[in-house]
Amino acid sequence: MSSRPEPLFPLFADLETLPGVGPKIAKSLAGLAIEAPRDLLFTLPHSGIDRRKRDTVQGADLPGVVTVEVEIGRHAAPRSRSGAYRITVQDAQTSFQLVFFHARGDYLRKILPSGARRVVSGKVELFDGIAQMVHPDHILPVEEAHDIPDFEPVYPLTAGVTQKVMHKAAQGALARAPELAEWIEPSLLGKEGWPSWGEALSQAHAPTDAATLSPGHPARVRLAYDELFAHQMTLALARQNRRKAAGRASSGTGGLQGKVLKSLPYAPTGAQTRAIADIAGDMARDKRMNRLLQGDVGAGKTLVAFMALLIAVEAGGQGVMMAPTEILARQHLEGLQPLAASAGVVLELLTGRDKGAERAAKLEALKNGKIQVLVGTHAVFQEDVAFCDLRLAVIDEQHRFGVRQRLALGAKGILADVLVMTATPIPRSLALAQYGDMDVSVLDEKPPGRKPITTALISTERLEEVVGRIRAAADDGRQVYWVCPLVEESETSDMTAAEERFKRLRAALGEARVGLVHGQMPPAEKDAAMARFQAGETSVLVATTVIEVGVNVPNATIMVIERAETFGLAQLHQLRGRVGRGDQASTCLLLYQAPLGEGGRKRLETLRNTEDGFIIAETDLEMRGAGDVIGTAQSGLPRFRVADVESQTGLMATAQTDARALLTTDPTLESGRGRAARVLLWLMRQDEAIRLISVG
Repeated sequence: MSSRPEPLFPLFADLETLPGVGPKIAKSLAGLAIEAPRDLLFTLPHSGIDRRKRDTVQGADLPGVVTVEVEIGRHAAPRSRSGAYRITVQDAQTSFQLVFFHARGDYLRKILPSGARRVVSGKVELFDGIAQMVHPDHILPVEEAHDIPDFEPVYPLTAGVTQKVMHKAAQGALARAPELAEWIEPSLLGKEGWPSWGEALSQAHAPTDAATLSPGHPARVRLAYDELFAHQMTLALARQNRRKAAGRASSGTGGLQGKVLKSLPYAPTGAQTRAIADIAGDMARDKRMNRLLQGDVGAGKTLVAFMALLIAVEAGGQGVMMAPTEILARQHLEGLQPLAASAGVVLELLTGRDKGAERAAKLEALKNGKIQVLVGTHAVFQEDVAFCDLRLAVIDEQHRFGVRQRLALGAKGILADVLVMTATPIPRSLALAQYGDMDVSVLDEKPPGRKPITTALISTERLEEVVGRIRAAADDGRQVYWVCPLVEESETSDMTAAEERFKRLRAALGEARVGLVHGQMPPAEKDAAMARFQAGETSVLVATTVIEVGVNVPNATIMVIERAETFGLAQLHQLRGRVGRGDQASTCLLLYQAPLGEGGRKRLETLRNTEDGFIIAETDLEMRGAGDVIGTAQSGLPRFRVADVESQTGLMATAQTDARALLTTDPTLESGRGRAARVLLWLMRQDEAIRLISVG
């Protein structure tokens, strides 16, 4: 089914085919991302106005909207052009005024002749003790009063579009909504008590009170579910397609893994053991693995990833581990070297810096299989990099690689398995929306021997005291990170802040003891400063957030974050994770400038109260919303019109289970319900899914 089903044609026609919509209004509606009648169906009213008829304005809750039948009295035209045109009217108990500005008297005398009866509806306010209705929303002859709904829906608006226009256009779109076969699993529909699709639309566009406007109303939940289900169907189809794509079974012998486990000073955690088993199971199948390994800072992802790479080597192949930056790639190399040495595996690094003969030698060794595990940056994507037998690609995602790069790398190994690692705990709702096509392993235990990090909030007024503490720690042989605030958006001001702090700390602690890294430095200088700190030559490293990702200095036990209230929660959590990597107790000092705003206080207190990255991520999501948490530009998050990713996680999880179940029983969507689901995919503009069905 590679063309749009006929019943949906009217919903994808031009907007100008709707009542009251001309070229100008159609252009304005684009401001609400409304391009076809179907978009109006999913643009629901966000509030409503009670327009039930009353006998009198007397006793009404003012200022407020009142609908009342009146007898038209005297017209009083303004003395000047800018004055108000007033008409006195009488309801069942009292008189009040209708007020118009910039009015045409002849027009008003025609529609509101003295002595006639009319029903008026609008906002009534008291001015100097006199009730006034300025520019009524509705003025109708008594016999047409039923045209005013008891409860009038209020739609989102944009410049050039009024409520009347929106209401009329939405009604026009509703009139075209066809009867569609049900795509929701019947037992789920029954259990939840949801209305049919058409019924849900009618109810959502005709609210009868505040309760029917709530996101929890069955009609709205049903429409939200339709959006989430269509999105999860797309992800499930992508997953099914990938699984259909032949893979290669890579079964480990356990020999190399055993050597590494023997060399470790501790036993892996239960979570690590489970993750390794999940990965081994996936790799042993002849379908391609596509798994996400999610773990908080310090949960031991490196060991799990290396065990997976060893399975590839034990099976006679090669593995590659990719990092988003050169510093991180080098660090992965350092972390993996002792493990590789204990297993006797050849490990090599390839980055953009490799040039000439050295690079050529590495490429040759890679091509003939002498290099068993390669660590690299995106330089690994380059055309001339060829593997002898790539079995597994591990991607350290850090939100910096997109889905496209994941696929490009998978394409390198003829049928390589893919394992994506992320150190940013992702709230479940976002994991479902963004990684719903992947299988997920979560490392939610800390390896033994890690000391908790003490987190304290300190006002910047006590800066000198903090510098004193730092001096004492440095004298004691300990190392300190000092992270400078993000000043505005410009990188130069970040640099200035870091350079200022660097000068002041050098003056206080001695020149040789303080190093500096910021984003504007040439890479070689940056690496040199990091290397001096890693080697213990400097005691304090002043930095902008370039150190947020991945640097590992076990001897660093103090993290100072200046103006901590200007950072996001996830970022603060990542920065704090730079300390507490050795066996000594560590401290994180959050320096804030008083007074703290509501959001700043909540972020800093959350951080002080918990080290659990998943709790922190959920709080971050609550406070900032989904787009901000993963950066809207590259979030890959779908834009839903009715569903709310943050508050409807449970619904998203149900949609995922349901989508996968449907495709398991009906992979080509040929059953009755499968065909209905195809129509839903067209209705929800899931082009990617439609392409996958046509190809599949």
